[in-house]
Amino acid sequence: MTPEESSRLLALAPAAQDLLFREARTATAFAPEAVRDDQVRAIYDLVKFAPTSMNQQPMRIVLLRSQQARRDVLAHVARGNRAKVASAPLVALLAADLRFHETLPRVFPHRPQAGDLFADPGVRRESALFNTALQVAYFIVGVRAAGLAAGPIIGYDADGINKTFFGDGSKEIVTLVNIGRPGKEAEHPRLPRLAYHDVVTIA
Repeated sequence: MTPEESSRLLALAPAAQDLLFREARTATAFAPEAVRDDQVRAIYDLVKFAPTSMNQQPMRIVLLRSQQARRDVLAHVARGNRAKVASAPLVALLAADLRFHETLPRVFPHRPQAGDLFADPGVRRESALFNTALQVAYFIVGVRAAGLAAGPIIGYDADGINKTFFGDGSKEIVTLVNIGRPGKEAEHPRLPRLAYHDVVTIA
């Protein structure tokens, strides 16, 4: 099947497919244009509708707007990533709320005792991290839908970030995302993707 044939089978317009996937790139350099709060709100108001297990919605977002917050996070970022973080118009910490079960009566109201399923802290943490990882992916696609670029980073001292920003232990960093208009950078060809037959089997 050709890319054009695949595109025609999708309900999403080809231009939107390109914006979200085919032409979007992970940014490592950004234009100096600021990312506004209303843009971030629009992104969240879109991606909040994507599914999580039992509608848990454990992802929490910390926008690092102040110079002090940027300095605090840079102290825990791997040396090779510091320039990217320092130059990004906006840096967001995406964390898992390890107490998400406390909001389940509100977001999963047809089963008021759902939180009891996560009384075990280990079970709760595993579910929070998995579902936050899902929401991180939705968030990145939402950033692209806003015409912005996202640069997710995992090269950092997680314990240091958790202690600095989530000192009470209620949340755990999952990734750090640089956000902005893409800037000029050394372009390289898009890296290869695995083909359908490399990934899909039929049982």
